[in-house]
Amino acid sequence: MLYVKNLPVWERLLRGAGALAMGAAALLLMPAGPWAWALAAGAAGALLSGLLGFCPACALLGRKLRQPG
Repeated sequence: MLYVKNLPVWERLLRGAGALAMGAAALLLMPAGPWAWALAAGAAGALLSGLLGFCPACALLGRKLRQPG
């Protein structure tokens, strides 16, 4: 792959669950408008980083997974 995963499995699961909750809130609770679109975009970003296991912001800060051994 072109990137090194920098998110542990537990955080990937939490990001996915949070993204689903944010997406549901954007669709169901908020009226259509710029805030709903911003929340939906944030949900898409969180879901994508959870699925890929790579967070660009964490990479900028130098976060790396511990290698076993």
